[in-house]
Amino acid sequence: MNSWLKSASVITKNEKWIPGGVVSLNRKSEPNICFSKGLGSRVWDIEGNEYIDYQAGFAAAFLGHNDSDVNAAVLASINDQSVLMGAGPTDLEGQFAELFCKCVPTAEKLQITTTGSEATYHAMRIARAVTGRDHVIIMQGGYNGWHNDVAGNVISNLQDIGDRVSPGEYPFDSLSAGIPDQHKALVHVINYNDLESVQYIVKRYPTACIILEPILQNIGIVKPQEGYLEGLRKMADDEGFLLIFDEVKTGFRHALGGFQQICGVTPDLSTFGKAIANGYPMGVIAGKAKYMDYFVHPEKEKRVLIAGTFNAHPLTTIAAIATLKKLSSGVVYEHVEKLGAMFETGLNDILSKYDKPFYVARQGSAFCVYFMGHAPKDFHDIALNNDAAFDKEYRHKLIEQGIFNFPLPSKQGSISYAHSVADIEETLEKNKQVLSALFNG
Repeated sequence: MNSWLKSASVITKNEKWIPGGVVSLNRKSEPNICFSKGLGSRVWDIEGNEYIDYQAGFAAAFLGHNDSDVNAAVLASINDQSVLMGAGPTDLEGQFAELFCKCVPTAEKLQITTTGSEATYHAMRIARAVTGRDHVIIMQGGYNGWHNDVAGNVISNLQDIGDRVSPGEYPFDSLSAGIPDQHKALVHVINYNDLESVQYIVKRYPTACIILEPILQNIGIVKPQEGYLEGLRKMADDEGFLLIFDEVKTGFRHALGGFQQICGVTPDLSTFGKAIANGYPMGVIAGKAKYMDYFVHPEKEKRVLIAGTFNAHPLTTIAAIATLKKLSSGVVYEHVEKLGAMFETGLNDILSKYDKPFYVARQGSAFCVYFMGHAPKDFHDIALNNDAAFDKEYRHKLIEQGIFNFPLPSKQGSISYAHSVADIEETLEKNKQVLSALFNG
């Protein structure tokens, strides 16, 4: 499982027609494996190699690949000759909206998009319409999509952003060409868990919103420190900007009501995606009715546009309904919490035998092993202290042993409902072998 020659040939062939050979460049990695199928907790590449999967579509396949209940609902919809009309309302979108708002009590109303990036785009647009302000705050190391407001400072080189500053902000480290400088000037980048820097920005710029993952999961599992999210809520109320939780990754994976149910902090707006339809392409923007109603504001100059031919596509919507119904049983969360705790305990036992700093971060079914001696606080903490070279080699060796997580340091791993105790036991055994080889080989 070392060459992946067929996968390499796919990339080479694709590059003739697709720049980079892959339609989302975030998928490119080393090794760059072409996967052909997945079922439950397992995936197979075109060479025929089998893996226990902890990537899961960047955490989208929460129930596991090709969940039988979700697939059955989609197939029934196809057999019923569901149609995409692009005209008029549908009963399915209403069913989904009602079920969603029952699952997420803080959501009074919602709108449906096709991707999480679209949802965050709309949330920030609403915030600007509501406040009449243009400036926004994003997190260093966070990921909220591909659009101009957020396409920067994801995994930066410290040479590009400089040392830690607080209070203060970091340069906009753009992910893309084509973003106007005038637009970058409206975006202010700060570190997570830093309330002083939020205050610093809002006192200097007319701030429409702050958008953040309530747990920073683009760089592993970085949890909010005590009082941080509560401090953001109070500051938003005091200063008149909107608090937006990007729960595209945390929503439905950690609790039926999102991480906001766990932390007890209600944002003004939230975005969801990924696990909401178990991998089918859907995004949701939800929140307080007084803000969501800006989509139908009676004053034209305050009305926010939302449009999309494929919004609430019938197959995606029926998949989301089936997913939320299954998650509502409560059994899923009990199972993944049990497996997550088992995995965390096992990794701690294995790693403690070696003379190397480590920290196993976990929230429910999501995890990340850091090769540093404490829980990470923010991006700079990880960039300065995590042994990225060892982290990368560790991930590569696990892939060679049939345990797949994205081969980039500090990327989150995801346990699904389809994983079993036997999967976790096998994964821990492979960890023993890999770590023994790395330390003793």
